[in-house]
Amino acid sequence: MADEILTYKGHPLMRKDNLIYYGSMADSHIIMLQILETKKVGDLDVATKVSVQLQLTDPAAKSRDRIVKKSEKDGLYTALDFGCVWLERALAGK
Repeated sequence: MADEILTYKGHPLMRKDNLIYYGSMADSHIIMLQILETKKVGDLDVATKVSVQLQLTDPAAKSRDRIVKKSEKDGLYTALDFGCVWLERALAGK
């Protein structure tokens, strides 16, 4: 079970604290989601404000030059949905 990778619409999801990476580093682009604000709903922390960034995976590029697009969205699902569209378009070369 520990070796299974969580995926969404065919791309891997990896989480580290408040950062979620969507996509594969083997591809030309990935999505980075950063949870900026949360609120308590019962016992759970629910993301209310999320930063979305489409980034190049080229290690030779400077960190600020890797960002292709960025936005802020209300809620994790909305942010992930936007990121999914951006990633699909970037990987298709559009």
